[in-house]
Amino acid sequence: MRKVWDRGQPVTVREIVGDLQPERPVAYTTVMTVMDNLRRKGWLRRQQAGRAYRYEALVSADEYGARLIRQALAASSDRAGVLLHFIGELSADEATAVEAAYRRLTGENAS
Repeated sequence: MRKVWDRGQPVTVREIVGDLQPERPVAYTTVMTVMDNLRRKGWLRRQQAGRAYRYEALVSADEYGARLIRQALAASSDRAGVLLHFIGELSADEATAVEAAYRRLTGENAS
C-alpha cells in the first residue's frame, strides 16, 4: 500500500515491482497476488489499461491505519487491554500525536 500511496496515482503491478526491486528481489506474480488480495479486501480498485490493470487506493494511509487498529480491537475480547498495551508502547512523539489527535477530535485547546 505504501508504494501505491507514494505514487499518488493509479499504478500497474509492473511499476510497483520496479519500485520494490531496489529494496529486495520480488516476483511479479507475488506483487500481482498481493495487489489482487488488497483489491478483494476493498483497499484497492482496478481498471483495465490495455493488457494490464491500473490499481488505485480506495483509502488514504490514515484511513488504512485506522482500519488496522479497528481490526486489532475487534479481534480481542479485552479492548481495554489491547489499548493499554498499545499506549504503553508508544514513543514520546507517538504519545504527543495521540494527544494532539484527541484534542482535535474534542475541540480542546492545548493548555
